[in-house]
Amino acid sequence: MSGHASNTPDPKTAVLWDTEYHGHDVISTRSLGFFLYLLSDGMIFATLFAAYGVLSYQHSYFGGPTPADFVKPWYTFSQTIALFLSVLAYGMGMTALKRRSRGGLINGLLGAFVLGVLFLVLDIHDVLDLAAHGITVATSGGISAFIVLTQVHAAHIFFGLLWILVMIYQVLRLGFTADTVGRLLSLRMFWHFQAVVWVFVYIFVYLWGYMS
Repeated sequence: MSGHASNTPDPKTAVLWDTEYHGHDVISTRSLGFFLYLLSDGMIFATLFAAYGVLSYQHSYFGGPTPADFVKPWYTFSQTIALFLSVLAYGMGMTALKRRSRGGLINGLLGAFVLGVLFLVLDIHDVLDLAAHGITVATSGGISAFIVLTQVHAAHIFFGLLWILVMIYQVLRLGFTADTVGRLLSLRMFWHFQAVVWVFVYIFVYLWGYMS
């Protein structure tokens, strides 16, 4: 009883919060900065979505093909599965990072890379198939908005894949340093963000275009 009373803080002298500034660690600062970049990237995609929404009416296709004529939902769904599995593989790699397992992290990054490549190959095949049928950015305003939006996202995937390769090299060469861990966290935000953007692309561009 006396021991419990001695551990009870005195409300008159107790410090309820720390008023001193201790600074921020490097990883947190970089993560915040990269999060702000992702917000600006999100504004770019919002602009492209708005342009597609304006140009997705029938008169914007000038009597030419519309997404309903060439979109294959199940084909695009396979891209969705590939990208989501890539995000899952990356997440498993980051779980291995918490255990300080370099092999587990490398395996996760390799899995994310292979599935990301699969997504990109399917996208390139789709674009080449459209071009083979004479459907390009010069076809109409609606098709131009469709291709620009989907290929800007594909370009993000391409640079994300390059980033994954760079991180595999850095982890193998440098190990788990503050720089490599911070970059892995930023890449995780970037990769997940591309998956979120793809959900909107799949729903509002492919499915909506197919049904309209």
